[in-house]
Amino acid sequence: MLDQLIDKFHRKITYVRLSVTDRCDFRCIYCMDEKMTFLPRSELLNLEELEWVGRAFVELGVTKIRITGGEPLVRKNILQLFQGLGKLKGLKELVLTTNGSQLEKMAISLKEAGIQRINISLDSLKPARFKKMTRVGKLDKVLRGIDAAIHAGFKGIKINAVILKNRNHDEVIDLVQFAIERGIDITFIEEMPLGVIKEHDRAEAFYSSQQIRDDLTTSFTLLDSTACTDGPSKYYTVKNTDTRVGFISPHTHNFCDTCNRVRVTTEGQLLLCLGKEQSVDLQAVIRAHPHDITALKLAIIQAIAHKPEKHNFDMTAAPQILRYMNRTGG
Repeated sequence: MLDQLIDKFHRKITYVRLSVTDRCDFRCIYCMDEKMTFLPRSELLNLEELEWVGRAFVELGVTKIRITGGEPLVRKNILQLFQGLGKLKGLKELVLTTNGSQLEKMAISLKEAGIQRINISLDSLKPARFKKMTRVGKLDKVLRGIDAAIHAGFKGIKINAVILKNRNHDEVIDLVQFAIERGIDITFIEEMPLGVIKEHDRAEAFYSSQQIRDDLTTSFTLLDSTACTDGPSKYYTVKNTDTRVGFISPHTHNFCDTCNRVRVTTEGQLLLCLGKEQSVDLQAVIRAHPHDITALKLAIIQAIAHKPEKHNFDMTAAPQILRYMNRTGG
């Protein structure tokens, strides 16, 4: 059943973002409301079911799985899942997105469990601002986590930064310099309008990839790069360094025509598009057909046939997607 995941627009799905929890030890202003209600643990896929989902996708031709959340590393016994997924024949990349809060104590164990590359969220290098943007986070803890990840020797480490006008847009040069000094990469992400956040005006805070790039060219020379990580980033190399700067631009440079990925939420909803509510309940399939991976694979194949052509994000309108990013999977 390999190579069955081709949608009606002839896009081959080779990349799955698998969320393992909607919980997080931060409360980032663009990701969730200040007072959140999290899913009951009974509604989440358990670790064995998450591994079952990963196995089904790999048997259908997926070669890359990214573990997301919430914050994945707050899920109890999460290393068990990494170890299981890391053994799947045909999986070429097992990667992780994290806020970095747990890396100081877990970096070595993560590498030993099979994680090859890590993306670490870092939106500010100023402690007070970092705490304001995350509402509760401590910058020094994340910086120690980044150093621990570098010391552990992962195949690749990348900083992810969401840039907001009049919040942190004045730090883009400092963030790139931070990455250069550590020999790692960085990607800047345009904010995505998921969930209603009462105290945050997304239209007012929007800062485009082009604005960021214009800011960076005052201090760096960005060279075109052919680098590709199966994701939506457009990369440039900083001249005379080993650091790449990426841009994810869902608003200003739509990348839907090459979309090769889907998301599975922590409760088992297969999201066919980040910007659409359309989903398929894989949890129901798993629990109705325990230990029957063929039934699960058939449900996935049938779902991919309905993957939409593109999203329609509009920063000037009220959010059309009411689920928060922590529920979606970062």
